[in-house]
Amino acid sequence: MALPVNALSDAPVTVITEWEMKWEENSLSTAIEAASDYQEESGWFPFKYGEPDPEKPADIHSAWLRFQLPDLTWTRPAILISKLTATDVDIFIDNQVVYESHRDYPFTKNEILLPLSPNESKKFIYIKLETERNWLGLKEQLVIGEHDELKQGYMKRDILDVILGASLIFISLSMLLGITVLNKSFMIGWNSLCVIILSLGLMIVTYSPFLHTNYPEIGLISYYLFDISSTLFMASIFIFFEKIFGKGPFGIISIFKRIQIIIALSNTILLLLGFFFDIFKEWQLLAGTLFFGLSIIVGNILLVGFLVFYCRKGNKDAIILTTGFGIFAVIGVAEVSLYFIKSSGYSLFLWKWGILFFIASLIIILARRVIHNYEQVVRYSQKLEIFNNELQRSEKMEIISQLAASVAHEVRNPLQVTRGFLQLLGEKTVNDKDKGFLNLAMNELDRASEIITDFLTFAKPQVDQITLLHIANELSQIEGMLVPLATMQGATFHVDLSPDLFIKGNSSKLKQALINIIKNSIEALGEDGEIRIHAYEELESKMVIIRIKDNGEGISEEDLKRLGEPYYSNKTKGTGLGLMVTFRIIEAMHGKIQFISKKGEGTEAIIYFPSGKNSINHSIAE
Repeated sequence: MALPVNALSDAPVTVITEWEMKWEENSLSTAIEAASDYQEESGWFPFKYGEPDPEKPADIHSAWLRFQLPDLTWTRPAILISKLTATDVDIFIDNQVVYESHRDYPFTKNEILLPLSPNESKKFIYIKLETERNWLGLKEQLVIGEHDELKQGYMKRDILDVILGASLIFISLSMLLGITVLNKSFMIGWNSLCVIILSLGLMIVTYSPFLHTNYPEIGLISYYLFDISSTLFMASIFIFFEKIFGKGPFGIISIFKRIQIIIALSNTILLLLGFFFDIFKEWQLLAGTLFFGLSIIVGNILLVGFLVFYCRKGNKDAIILTTGFGIFAVIGVAEVSLYFIKSSGYSLFLWKWGILFFIASLIIILARRVIHNYEQVVRYSQKLEIFNNELQRSEKMEIISQLAASVAHEVRNPLQVTRGFLQLLGEKTVNDKDKGFLNLAMNELDRASEIITDFLTFAKPQVDQITLLHIANELSQIEGMLVPLATMQGATFHVDLSPDLFIKGNSSKLKQALINIIKNSIEALGEDGEIRIHAYEELESKMVIIRIKDNGEGISEEDLKRLGEPYYSNKTKGTGLGLMVTFRIIEAMHGKIQFISKKGEGTEAIIYFPSGKNSINHSIAE
């Protein structure tokens, strides 16, 4: 039955929705014999578009289709035959072959645009179909109209698959060029993603009838490329999953990855051997198709399960991948299931639309990983810079300590002797001017002696006579010593101490270190100077923290980095040894110190010591 309809271009076309079909036991039968059987009504039965597919007898591999052409009133009439399932196709008009396609590989999809002649109006077309597969026949209505109009629709429909697949292939090859600039840690994930995209692109291009219909000379290569790319696809998926999420619960991702790799290698070897030996081609058709289908179904179920598992843990990568892969997996499982349920009569097409969501999620995840690793590299670089600075400082300290230890002992004794004689001379001198010179000389010798004392402390910072120190008591004594100095500078002192703060160390060394810091703060104060000392314990880290903050002139960022370096000081007569000694004492007591400062806004020294409360509790327990 022919129904007149209008195409999108408003050119009238005719759609044939009914035809007749006949199973053929004799694969060598001709169109004349088929026409004779039709006159005798031998084995022909009517079929209508949209009806369930007729069940093919198990021992039948050929069939005939028959329908009558309408009046061909078009200038260049043609008929579009879509979704014709068969390996070999022969089309007859007036017992003459007008089209034939014979494939030596089991690709059964056919899209045919057959030119007609106006003088073929009302004639019958006989189509002979042959295949070794489980289904053959026509699954789409026939469209008759102007050749050029039908060709446009025919080309647009199949060329979209080729464009989509070719775009994915181009993207994957472009990504492979980026391997040269990638860190080695990204190689496995990046390569597997490239193979995934490449496999999907090849599957889309080679599954489309476009190449097989328009370029039959490469049809065999296209068929094998589809099988190879489909087997590589699932293996690459699990390699990518393992790179992103690890081995999975009980190592299932790694185990199934190895299984997929074995299936992919085995199937590829069978495909290659099938070029030369038919027996391997048959094995591949049986085993390869079965294992491929099962690997998709089982693999997708496992991957969906893993995604649910990781999503429940709040893994952001899993949530992103679930969105893209979930759509693709559901479509893939549904279509492969329908393919087996309908005995290969189902034409896979929906899976192509899920691919774009899936690829987008993979790219987003890999991009997140690249960004995350880049941030880690930046953090590691910063830590490495700090470590290098500490190492350089430690090396300088070691050199200075060795020099200080050797020089201090040799210089101190002559200085003491010299001071003694100057003091004797001062007692005998009557001239006030001479006495002034001698006092100045002795003061300078005392200052030199103090510097040597600092040298010795720096050279040997070991803290002897370690006891449990009560921070409140220690700071109270320091406050008593330094408040008068602060008052002379017009500054105020504020002390805020938490009770029961204890550390292990040497009292005199701790006082020496803290006095050095506080004196520096006092000397940096201007008008309305203020020093705040706050001590407390941080329970999580179990550290006693002492913060000494002033509102003095502050330190520039460059100078801040140099604090504690040998011979570095902002003071006119400073040697930098005071802070060096302070650093060494704090380190010897297993503490650390850091400075926070801004020019013109003041400086804060933050000192960390391990809490000594555990020692108190241990003593009580004993």
